[in-house]
Amino acid sequence: MSAKDVRNICLLGHGGSGKTTLAESMLFLTGGTDRFGKVADGNTVCDYDPEEIKRNISISLAMAPVKYKNVKINVLDAPGNFDFAGEALSAIRASECAVLVCGAKDGLSVGAERAWKMLGSKPRMIFINRTDEDNSDYNTCLDALKGKFGTAVAPIVAPVIDAGKHVTGIVDLLHNKAYEIKGGKAAECAIPAEVADEVETLRAELMEAAAGADEELMEKFFDTMELSADEIAKGLKIGVRDGSVAPVLCGSATTGLGVDMLMQTVLDLVPLATDMPAETAKTEGGDDIEVAHDENGATAAIVFKTISDQYGKYSLVKVVRGKITADMALYDTTTGNTEKLGRLYTIKGKKNEEVKEICCGDIGAIAKMDRVKTGDTLCDPKAVVVLAGMDYAEPCYFRAIAPKTRGQEEKLGTGLNRLNEEDPTFTVVNNAETHQTVVSGAGDIQIDVLVSKLKSRFGVEAELDTPRVPYREKIRKTVQKQGRHKKQTGGSGQFGDVWIRFEPNEESEEMVFAEEVFGGSVPKNFFPAVEKGLREAVLHGPLAGYPVVNLKCVLYDGSYHPVDSSEIAFKTAANLAYKAAMPEASPVLLEPVCELKVTVPDQYMGDILGDLNKRRGRVMGMTPTGDGEQVIEAECPQAELMSYAIDLRSMTQSRGSFVMHFVRYEQCPADAQDKAIAAAKAMQEAE
Repeated sequence: MSAKDVRNICLLGHGGSGKTTLAESMLFLTGGTDRFGKVADGNTVCDYDPEEIKRNISISLAMAPVKYKNVKINVLDAPGNFDFAGEALSAIRASECAVLVCGAKDGLSVGAERAWKMLGSKPRMIFINRTDEDNSDYNTCLDALKGKFGTAVAPIVAPVIDAGKHVTGIVDLLHNKAYEIKGGKAAECAIPAEVADEVETLRAELMEAAAGADEELMEKFFDTMELSADEIAKGLKIGVRDGSVAPVLCGSATTGLGVDMLMQTVLDLVPLATDMPAETAKTEGGDDIEVAHDENGATAAIVFKTISDQYGKYSLVKVVRGKITADMALYDTTTGNTEKLGRLYTIKGKKNEEVKEICCGDIGAIAKMDRVKTGDTLCDPKAVVVLAGMDYAEPCYFRAIAPKTRGQEEKLGTGLNRLNEEDPTFTVVNNAETHQTVVSGAGDIQIDVLVSKLKSRFGVEAELDTPRVPYREKIRKTVQKQGRHKKQTGGSGQFGDVWIRFEPNEESEEMVFAEEVFGGSVPKNFFPAVEKGLREAVLHGPLAGYPVVNLKCVLYDGSYHPVDSSEIAFKTAANLAYKAAMPEASPVLLEPVCELKVTVPDQYMGDILGDLNKRRGRVMGMTPTGDGEQVIEAECPQAELMSYAIDLRSMTQSRGSFVMHFVRYEQCPADAQDKAIAAAKAMQEAE
């Protein structure tokens, strides 16, 4: 097999638009499966994970190679749910063209808008699905697509529509063929007389669009006013590759109407990997370099997905240059290891079939590559290049996670690490300060799926909670106090006596210790013990037990006993002085403040700004992006952002997004301080 025998497409779109069913239909019509699976029945090729079957949604990127007219079409079925957008990014990285699947009765969905935006300059086509269902309206959907995405949207199909607005047949404008539904299945037929005039008009428009992409075709079109199917395809292929044309097809994945035409269009219009422009990559030293899609070049491949489940670990790779064979040793540019390759496979859902090689432009899987992770480049050790990986969105939804049964912490950690190999879009942080493990992802469904997988795969029942906010405390007044520790128990006793001045110190967050002792009232050898006692004490502030910052402690006097004084006695005395001074030093709570960048369509600006004010946010500025969206820059207390990922979605119909980073600590307002202190005390009592 060579690159000319391979096409790579990914199916993108809103959740529930029928992407998995479309992949199933393509497999069934080409003999790739012997039965037509249904999502509702949990027996499709692409949705095979127990969680996907239980929820009736796609969660992970799945692969379905379709053999059509001796060409292998690698169909990558990406989840439509926004919590799993990272899977869609992986699919985009591995394919040459995206097929945006839209529902005929849904019109322009948020999922289609977001997928279009994610694609950047990647070639794309549109498949308007479910045209046979009640309340479907092909023309309204097409008009909405044209209204949003402009002149790039080019129908290459003429639908035959009945009185109920159902599409009962289609005409392939490229090949001048018609198809109708017969006995619940799609079959070729003559072009219906009622659409003959419309077909001629649309074909003429299509010829014009194709001619506009190529000078030679333009000349021929002006001479003869006619182009052959091959010539139209040639012009459209150029338009698809450079992004000026997004062909629109329609049909029904359930009945198979339009699916045959879609596969033919993929063969005709989707560019070969070797026809795509060279990729911009890096050398090992970090310099830019171009990597052409050369079948005979030194091997370079990108790992775009890792499957790590009960069937084993597989690294899914897209070969960008050269080819991969089972006996190769390839260099991993991320780890610096040279990896001896294991067996090679082509994956179809959960099934795999061993192959001897993966050619340039093709997609395959390498088994048991334990040190290789998603995003790594595997290349010839003599021609090292670092290919562009996937730029996943930063996690913005945070939950504390803990096992329900004590003693299963290690099992929980192992499970999360294994799941992270498969889904690198979530992160796990063990916060030593709040004593919580915090898992962060794109939204609540992603985190909920992780919890379910921990139970089913690793036998760990986990519970989620709102993460604790890492507050700080500081003082605003200078106070000096004595700490005196005297204990007499038969034999030598314990004696330590210190006078310490506690003062605010804005110059350093960390505690500063100084001494001003005169005349040896406290011997120098006890200074480190005093400092140690204070450093341990400042970890627990007087208000709610949070660490104290911006504090200077000055040891200026004291006394000692030549026999009974010891390091432990002076350490205890320092602690006593701290506990006596802090409540009198006007302590206040400090809260973490985050910098927020919220990207939203213009029409939601009022709602978002009003909501930020309710969260005690300060808007710092607004910048229009030029495509009907604004970036709002604001600062907001972390405590007010715990559910912001979910709230922003509901306020913007999932069109809004945001990133946030910690910037500094600020003094807490009185009412927020009272709430935080009450919550901390309740937590201490519960423990």
